[in-house]
Amino acid sequence: MGTAPPRRPGYGQLLRTPGAWTFLLPGFAARQPFAMLTIGIVLLVEHTSGSYGSAGIVAAVTGVSMALFAPQNGKLADRFGQRAVLVPGVLLHAASVTALIVLALAGAPLWALFVAAVPTGASIPQVGPMVRARWAAVLGGSEERARLLPTAAAFESVTDEFTFVIGPVLATALCTGVHPAAGLVAEGALTLAGGLLFAAQRRTQPKLPQRRETAGSGSGAAGSGAVGAGAGFGGARVSALSVPGVRVLAVVFLGIGSVFGGMQVSLTAFAEEIGNPGVNGLLYGVFAAGNMLAGIACGAIAWKSGPRRRLISGYVGLTLAASGLWAVHSVPLLAGLGLLVGLCIAPALISGYTLIEALVPAGARTEAFTWLTGAVALGQAGAVSAAGQLADAHGASAGFVVPLVGTALALTTLLVLRSRLTPKASGLVAARGMGHRVPVAVD
Repeated sequence: MGTAPPRRPGYGQLLRTPGAWTFLLPGFAARQPFAMLTIGIVLLVEHTSGSYGSAGIVAAVTGVSMALFAPQNGKLADRFGQRAVLVPGVLLHAASVTALIVLALAGAPLWALFVAAVPTGASIPQVGPMVRARWAAVLGGSEERARLLPTAAAFESVTDEFTFVIGPVLATALCTGVHPAAGLVAEGALTLAGGLLFAAQRRTQPKLPQRRETAGSGSGAAGSGAVGAGAGFGGARVSALSVPGVRVLAVVFLGIGSVFGGMQVSLTAFAEEIGNPGVNGLLYGVFAAGNMLAGIACGAIAWKSGPRRRLISGYVGLTLAASGLWAVHSVPLLAGLGLLVGLCIAPALISGYTLIEALVPAGARTEAFTWLTGAVALGQAGAVSAAGQLADAHGASAGFVVPLVGTALALTTLLVLRSRLTPKASGLVAARGMGHRVPVAVD
């Protein structure tokens, strides 16, 4: 007599995971400000300087600083625990944002804004990667729970994009309707309150790796089944960036960042050109809503293809969709194409984060997630700066070229180096917590 097919993973089953809600709700509050920061800086600095180029450069400095420091924050969180890194981080971030606001409103020179932008970006709390690391920890106890990891990745993408639906609209409304600095004031306050609340949730924090005298000693409890990433629990601590697949994914996520950054600045410039600044938040919200809807669908579908194949397919669609942005000059058409671009982002993001589970040992996953988040921030920073310069010189349409170039270059890298996204160990076995391993389909 045949056995019944395994129950299909779904959001309901995922959200019934014991302890999930204790970190999901504060995690959502803590990551909300991340979507407000770039647009808040652009709107404030453009107001005080009169230049999208200057505003884009200040926002870019913030993004570069985040990209450089985020992986180090992730590595420290893997080593010392999330709370030990998060509490001082949110305090520094609130102080840095306050300094940036004061300097901008005082008409300080551009170099002074750069000085304030560095700690502002460096201290951005990496709540999204921390939540993903907590999912990996709570779902790693059994093979049945491990089947929910792709659903968790989709759920996190939906959560991220929901913040990008709310955040830019909220920041734009505050900056245009209350005060040019109101968006950044709200960002700093929410970061402080949400970050401290999330840090207080100690029970679901991933356990720190146990030190061993020699790497790989002992039986399954040593966690030596991690794939393609070296020792994660004993011996020398290996950086997640030493895994070739993580480096490829970082380049891929640079392209995704170029879409976010290019869209933010170019949509703002487009709204100014047509004399309706308020439509900026609506257009960006439609773009982010497409990403969110696609994320919901990705988590609800029982995929037969592996995450690497889905990553390539999604990225091809993203590049094609981004290729038409520069040629659109009406609000309805731009909203429609922005929706399509958003629909193509989520499959790429979710597939990339899912691949981390197969490529990186548990003891380095927070760092790996922050490399990807940092890559998005770095791509966004470069795109904000480039799109701002192009919009100043040639109009909003020129700024929309940036997402096309960024995604095309990243897609080329992905196609050439796609073999590095396959775990080296035979059987495609990935670590799922201490001493437990389950097969992972990559293709």
